[in-house]
Amino acid sequence: MLRVVAVLAFLLSGNPAAAAPPAWPALVITGELTPPTSMFVDGKPAGRQTDRVREMLERLGVPHRIDLLPWKRAYVMAQRDRLTCVYSTTRTPERERDFKWVGPLTETEWLLMGRADRKLSLRSLADARGLRIGTYNGDARDDFLRSKGLRVDPANNDASNVDKLLLNRIDLWAVAARSDSNDVQRMGRNGQIVPVLVFNRVELYLACHRSVPDALIERMNATFDTMRRDGTFQRIDRRYAQWVDRNEAARR
Repeated sequence: MLRVVAVLAFLLSGNPAAAAPPAWPALVITGELTPPTSMFVDGKPAGRQTDRVREMLERLGVPHRIDLLPWKRAYVMAQRDRLTCVYSTTRTPERERDFKWVGPLTETEWLLMGRADRKLSLRSLADARGLRIGTYNGDARDDFLRSKGLRVDPANNDASNVDKLLLNRIDLWAVAARSDSNDVQRMGRNGQIVPVLVFNRVELYLACHRSVPDALIERMNATFDTMRRDGTFQRIDRRYAQWVDRNEAARR
């Protein structure tokens, strides 16, 4: 009897092994509308990267909400607001100290796309000097091309660059695409737009405000590692493998 009482007293004491899981702070997760990476499905945020982030947070029991916003607003919120993270964010040396990083979520290529009928041939970014390159305002590709002294024409909505390219208002369009997906084909407007040059390869992350606890950042990174190993990333990719933008298809 005394032994039973002693065991109960030990378990009810400050025994770390018997402690409850940590109560994580609620996070605000921001992203942008870039189907099929992040979009609304039946009125709820979904998509390849959205589902990865959500599943990771649910596995850890982190309370959260996901808001899909214009990119610049989503990015600035994660820079400015406590307990806020933004995805999918290119990790660059210039941004390194601004955030705490979780990932990578995926790897992607940066490409210059052009009109198929112009038959542009570029061997390097130097060959694009003087050409008008459509970019997305506040995006890492825009910053990168500006740093190389190239002529950029930023848009507030990246999708508008498609029409600008087809109307000859720009000469090239800077895009991000996964090499193991049909992203390039999907953006090609039935062959009217083709890849001209791969000019960079980057990794994309969940970038968190520096107020997010280090212990949580560590657990989120560990959970993503587990999800890569246990096939969760591949399972989520298969979920969107046959995805078609109905609005885009209607314009073809």
